[in-house]
Amino acid sequence: MKGDIIMGKENVLVIGGSAAGIVTAVTGKSSYSEKDFLVIRKEKHVVLPCGIPYIFGSLKSSDKDIIADSVLTNAGVDLKIDEVVSIDQENKLCKTADGTKINFEKLVLATGSLPVVPKWLKGADLENVFTIPKNKVYLDEMMARLRHFQKVVTIGGGFIGVEVSDELNKAGKDVTIVEILPHMLGLILDEEIATRVEEILRSRGVDVKTGVGVKEILGDKEVAGVLLENGETIEADLVILAMGYRPNTGLAEKSGIKINELGFIKVDEYMRTNNPDIFAVGDCAEKRDFITRKLIGIMLASTACTEARVAGMNLYNLSALKTFGGTIAIFSTAIGENAFGAAGLTEKLACKEGFDIVTGTFEGFDKHPGTLPGTHRQLVKLMVERRSGVMLGGEVAGGPSAGELINLIGLAIQNRMTVDSILTAQIGTHPLLTASPAAYPLIKAAEVVSRKIKPVEKLL
Repeated sequence: MKGDIIMGKENVLVIGGSAAGIVTAVTGKSSYSEKDFLVIRKEKHVVLPCGIPYIFGSLKSSDKDIIADSVLTNAGVDLKIDEVVSIDQENKLCKTADGTKINFEKLVLATGSLPVVPKWLKGADLENVFTIPKNKVYLDEMMARLRHFQKVVTIGGGFIGVEVSDELNKAGKDVTIVEILPHMLGLILDEEIATRVEEILRSRGVDVKTGVGVKEILGDKEVAGVLLENGETIEADLVILAMGYRPNTGLAEKSGIKINELGFIKVDEYMRTNNPDIFAVGDCAEKRDFITRKLIGIMLASTACTEARVAGMNLYNLSALKTFGGTIAIFSTAIGENAFGAAGLTEKLACKEGFDIVTGTFEGFDKHPGTLPGTHRQLVKLMVERRSGVMLGGEVAGGPSAGELINLIGLAIQNRMTVDSILTAQIGTHPLLTASPAAYPLIKAAEVVSRKIKPVEKLL
């Protein structure tokens, strides 16, 4: 394809080949089989984003975290390893680094995100300071360096920081996590559940420091330690910056595509940019909270795939039913056999936004009877608007089944279900698979909420 001008062949061009790009192309090809689809990506191999933390412990290699190209080719989607360097909106033409010019009818930007490296953080440019990008070559270099070092400091206690730290601890490293917020996962979980995360990490051997920021990464050429704002110094051979991600929108901005005030590509509910023939999906695309409608910066692979399906189905024919109504922010993670999940608003955020809420918490077991082998305690917390009874958020702590339970809560939030809908929901149960039908934590938490809402308020 080098140097060629492809006219009328690639009806849909997708820039970016991670989760969002792949799902857009496959969904689009399924919806419009008569159209030709081409995915262009820079990376020779694509790592599964959510699996990256586990290459450091459980998987032991990035080779076991690869998305096969056959996902695209088996669906009839073409693939080119290259980099798009310019987009000509008027002539519907893209140019790549190797000189290829490609015409398109529809263009999808799935350029993802890049790790944040704060400019203010002195020492961030030292050797053996790493981020966690979706780049196999970089990650392999990082793993090669890790073999020679023992003391690791992770800066940032979000999901990536927690998961990578736990995996490195599992691999025998001495790991310390530093989080400036009062608690690990503090933006996602309320305090009483976030403290459980910290307790579990400590019990597994991870040193957890919360409520304190990092002042400087120490060392001459290589990392020697980390200086905290409280004056404490932590010895370190290697530092991992897990301080968030920023949307990768340089190409879009250079091409004249509108960017919002948070740096994301502006999109509508069909994932269209200001140009109706150009779509954006995944981490680079604008996010609005499902409940508050405010612009937010939350980036999740699961959200990206939902956006990608919406874009793929609406490329040529819009459907009023197939829209993206906002980010519910459904998270889940696991530390050993202990799992945590969250969806929608936390209690703290709901109150901050001005909602009059009622909360309900119930803790039971994920199997019945609770004496069965492999049983875990399962806690469910619900946040419900007082007058309407509509669910605004939920959190789960328990065993592996917490991941699917939080998905159920997310679905309830998306469909604006009320606490009464939960109370009358029909569920299937089995001793080895679920909690008891007589003490199903989700329903029991709804009962707690219902008792707190006065009958007269429930009628308004």
